[in-house]
Amino acid sequence: MAERAGVDRNGWGPLGREFFLGDARAVAPTLLNKLLVRGEVAGRIVEVEAYRGAVDPASHAYRGPTRRNATMFGPPGHLYVYFSYGVHWCANAVCGPVGTGHAVLLRALAPVTGTDQMWSRRPGARRAQDLCSGPGKLCQALEVGREQDGADLVTGEGGVLIAADGCPPPARPGRGPRIGISVAAEHRWRWWVPGDPNVSRGGRPRARVTSERAP
Repeated sequence: MAERAGVDRNGWGPLGREFFLGDARAVAPTLLNKLLVRGEVAGRIVEVEAYRGAVDPASHAYRGPTRRNATMFGPPGHLYVYFSYGVHWCANAVCGPVGTGHAVLLRALAPVTGTDQMWSRRPGARRAQDLCSGPGKLCQALEVGREQDGADLVTGEGGVLIAADGCPPPARPGRGPRIGISVAAEHRWRWWVPGDPNVSRGGRPRARVTSERAP
């Protein structure tokens, strides 16, 4: 039987497939304050980055489909997982119409449930805000890896989903350049929840980067 994540607690509800149909730049800021759920472990999404397929040199989909990035070109609302720099896994929500290769990197979470499991999976963490304050950290904390590539974030098929609990995205999210890329780094396609201590160390804004309404 395929692994399936559940959301029948605390009034959480799954997002519809249509939520993920837009351009990555439009979907990304609306994912802020949604919940990434893996079994009994969940965190609130507080930082994201958009990647835009064939028009974005920093995207894995820039040069077209491969075995590695096949999930990016499939239906929206699925999880694209890849191994980064031979060190850690990164999780992305696929969006846009089939074939466009758009995705949103989930950069940081605020722990919500299952924190004991997060601590056991992140033995190097010293503070609660270290548990999920980066793409690799959140994958470790939620035990997301290659097996979860292609998981359905709408139905929970594959063991991971994104849910809503009534908490809206910030009206004026923080916004700035993407991090850890060598090309197209000038695009301000990263958004975060202002003031949240779980935003990744590299993602915390400098004084000159101000919060503003997303386009």
